[in-house]
Amino acid sequence: MSNTTLEPTKAAVIAHWNRRAADFDAGPTHGLLNPAQDAAWRAVMAQLAPATPALDVLDVGCGTGFLALLLAEASHRATGIDLAEEMLAIARPKAAARGLDVPFLAADAEAPGLPANSFDLVVERHVLWTLPDPARALRAWRDLLRPGGRVALVEGAWWDMQARDEYASIHAALPLFGGRPAEQLAAPLIEAGFAAPQVVPLMDPALWTQAPKHERYLVVATRAEA
Repeated sequence: MSNTTLEPTKAAVIAHWNRRAADFDAGPTHGLLNPAQDAAWRAVMAQLAPATPALDVLDVGCGTGFLALLLAEASHRATGIDLAEEMLAIARPKAAARGLDVPFLAADAEAPGLPANSFDLVVERHVLWTLPDPARALRAWRDLLRPGGRVALVEGAWWDMQARDEYASIHAALPLFGGRPAEQLAAPLIEAGFAAPQVVPLMDPALWTQAPKHERYLVVATRAEA
């Protein structure tokens, strides 16, 4: 999908992450920089999705494949989607180098265009704050899940986030710019068709290579049934 066919806010978001793709994995909140960080994230994923039974997992806004690759290495059937083609161009050879069959597809987090009821788990990492319509995205992710499926959001609250580069002109159009405290995601999840949101703090310094200065967490909710 060409950026020229998208509305300006989303086109700017895509341009931002395409521009940052080349060195994206070098950041401590984006890549895995040392064995302790690698082990810490694998432990989080093992608690979220034990290796058995194998799950069909969708990593939304996958970037260079952080969550999708960890889950695929844990024997799950992972797929990643992102609209930043430069990110996907890095994710695909990473999967190949590890001998992993992980489809990385160009698709919109708010309208993935994937079959309904086709995943057991939808995950994302620091994606909601980048979306012009996060409520629409949550509803779409709910529809992708099978009965009993779960959504898992790795998010945080960065109240002092500066609106820089492409975000300087569009941040007011992003409802969750700067993130939100974990408890403020419960209502949007329930409104989108999820039940029983549970929060797991992610404040272990090993996860980020240093003690986090802002709230970081994982919130997990189950698809609600009518």
